[in-house]
Amino acid sequence: MSDTKKILVIDDQKDNVLILRERLERVGYNIIFALDGKTGIEKAIDELPDLVLLDVMMPDMSGFEVCKTLNDNADTRDIPVILVTALTSPDNIKQGLQAGAYDYIKKPFNKVELLARIGSALKFSEAKQRLVELEKNITFAATVLTANHEIKQPLTLINLSSAAIKRLVENESSDMEAILKRVEIIEDATRTIQDIFEQLGSIKKPIIKDYVHDLKIIELKGDD
Repeated sequence: MSDTKKILVIDDQKDNVLILRERLERVGYNIIFALDGKTGIEKAIDELPDLVLLDVMMPDMSGFEVCKTLNDNADTRDIPVILVTALTSPDNIKQGLQAGAYDYIKKPFNKVELLARIGSALKFSEAKQRLVELEKNITFAATVLTANHEIKQPLTLINLSSAAIKRLVENESSDMEAILKRVEIIEDATRTIQDIFEQLGSIKKPIIKDYVHDLKIIELKGDD
């Protein structure tokens, strides 16, 4: 595999870990492991694996508890977790999914099914990451376009007013009232630009709306 994926195996039974490690390393995965839930959580945070294979029945922390902890942590919540367990009743499955698990594999597992479910989870994770990056790029582009769109008019007013002030100052019979009026225009335009940047900086969840030619901008408070 050109892009080696890292899989964290968390299981208190060392024989199970060795079996999974042997089978998965044979097909090109990089395997790290932990023999208890607490260590597994620490390794997940430190190593940030691409996927976690998690046993449910462990003495210190159950797999459900470990899964929920990983799902509640901002650094690990996007790592897909597959529960590997003999507990496959509907209630068990529901509990695992509520804890944040992506999938279930029943013990004793079939190698073909194991690899298929791992492959599916990794593809889903990659697609989700690409979508997040795409959304980030769209938001960034929309922010730049919004700033350009909103600031263009006040900047034009500043440039025109500056040019007018220059002409008035160069004129020996300059009108001070006209100069002050132009200065007020510049001050108003400057405040408008500052307000735009404050609005952009305060947005926590941007609302993207259509602009022109398939371009997007971010909705500001003062937009129609």
